[in-house]
Amino acid sequence: MRRAVVLGCLAVLAAYPVVNPWQPYPQAVLLLAFLLAIQATGWNIISGYAGYASLGHGMFLGLGSYTAGILSVNFGMNPLWVAPIGGVTAVLMALGIGSVVLRARGHAFVIITIAMLLAAQILATNARGLTGGSDGLALELPFWSRDYQNIPFYYLFLGLLVAAVAFSGWLRRTKLGTGLVAIREDEGKAASIGVNTTRFKVTAYAASAFFIGVAGGVYAYFLTFVNPTGAFSILGSVTIVLAALVGGRGTLYGPVAGAFLVQFLSEAATVYGGTQSRVLIFGLVLVLVVLFLPKGILPTVQAWWARRHPEPVAYTEQQVARGLAHTPRPPGEPLLAVRGLSRSFGGLTAVDDASMVVREGTITALIGPNGSGKTTLFNLVTGGLQPDKGEIWFDGRRIDRLPPWTRGHLGLGRTYQVTRLFKEMTVRENVVAPLPDGRWRTMLADAVRGHEAERAKELLDLVGLGGMAHQKAGSLSYGQQKLVELAQVLMLEPKLILLDEPAGGVNPSLLDRLVEVIRDVNARGVTFLVVEHNIPLVSELCDPVIVFSAGSPLAEGPPDRIRRDPQVLDAYLGV
Repeated sequence: MRRAVVLGCLAVLAAYPVVNPWQPYPQAVLLLAFLLAIQATGWNIISGYAGYASLGHGMFLGLGSYTAGILSVNFGMNPLWVAPIGGVTAVLMALGIGSVVLRARGHAFVIITIAMLLAAQILATNARGLTGGSDGLALELPFWSRDYQNIPFYYLFLGLLVAAVAFSGWLRRTKLGTGLVAIREDEGKAASIGVNTTRFKVTAYAASAFFIGVAGGVYAYFLTFVNPTGAFSILGSVTIVLAALVGGRGTLYGPVAGAFLVQFLSEAATVYGGTQSRVLIFGLVLVLVVLFLPKGILPTVQAWWARRHPEPVAYTEQQVARGLAHTPRPPGEPLLAVRGLSRSFGGLTAVDDASMVVREGTITALIGPNGSGKTTLFNLVTGGLQPDKGEIWFDGRRIDRLPPWTRGHLGLGRTYQVTRLFKEMTVRENVVAPLPDGRWRTMLADAVRGHEAERAKELLDLVGLGGMAHQKAGSLSYGQQKLVELAQVLMLEPKLILLDEPAGGVNPSLLDRLVEVIRDVNARGVTFLVVEHNIPLVSELCDPVIVFSAGSPLAEGPPDRIRRDPQVLDAYLGV
């Protein structure tokens, strides 16, 4: 149904100049809507998918315009033929900015995007020899007959819009796209499942700029004039953001629908009220969207439709799955070794000179009272925290200086005490999001078809949730989310999985299923280190058991011996 609506709208837009060729004004309004939709679609890649809001994306339109204008005026090139070079210029600028700014989290990126837009305007104003300064650049008139008026530009912008949306849709279906959404939902969790967050963000920022830069070159030819205030307008950047928010950021067609609505409102305000009226209307629309449509028009309509037409969901129990190939080493060989590890938070020492070994093929328990440092140890091992001192060795390699995603690529996975699934993604998207390696080929692989989708189905069948692949992860019960998180980690093809309180908050029926899955996966060669307070479960599932107290191991041995150890009874059980 959605595809039919999109094709129908595209057919109407493509036929309009043919049916009504002698009215250039409606054509101009529509082609400006196409231009805004191209920009909003590009903005959506970094700010909708990845969640990093840019308030200076209009800079890329200006860069494309000036690239085409300078090459046209100084070298006699037609702006249309050099418009793709404007896209390349925008990409190079985005790579330069993103590689510096996107290494950090927070609001610095938002501020710097605005600063770069204003800096580009100042640079264009002062570089008179190249840009013409505040007088701007006058380009040649279009080479076609005036009888065609805006029709060629109309189809050029429509074609660019189709290409931009198709590119955005393809990107969203790749591992890169699911990784970007994972970054938006929970950047720390995304890093822990092998997503190289820095590379993903910089790539997305560069990808978001290309079609905007190309459109800038075509737009310069349409206007036959480029000047600093018009090319690098802060209002233009705000309009891009407004269009995406109105339609629904993070969706494929939301920015396009929002761009048309905003452009038509802008044109009506300009015709009937002037520029100041347009700014007032934009502000009012933004307030209304934030208050009443925080997710945008299309997501709100989709949510309403889903409530009116709920899909039946059945729990499926499938016992056997294939694809968890893993060749175990001889039992007992050290896989994880922690040596003299310490971590303090101010005056509190959470992990204190801890040393321990997890041997391959075991299901090792890590027990201890609350506050003994177990979860902090997990965070140190997986890279969520950096140690003050000590070493961490995994599979014969020192890893305490490696980023979290590299540790994931080496075969180290973990689940969390409170599940950290990407709630707005489907169950299948959650499972295909991890990256088992850092190759570009893997990053650009199709995440919803082929090998990735087949493996995700096998893993969901393994945990008994194959029938829920298309449900939003946030709609599942807490126990089901625990199972999905385990399937997600298994996508990394791990050698060692760190389970942080897997039984917490899980009802007994699902807990039995979880234990069954852990045993099944362990039989295939995957080692487990389990933090758990459920002592009967530990006794049934784990051997050996390591007792943690005051930030360091207190005792280690089989469950029966640990239960009788006087030091353990005193420190952990309080008797």
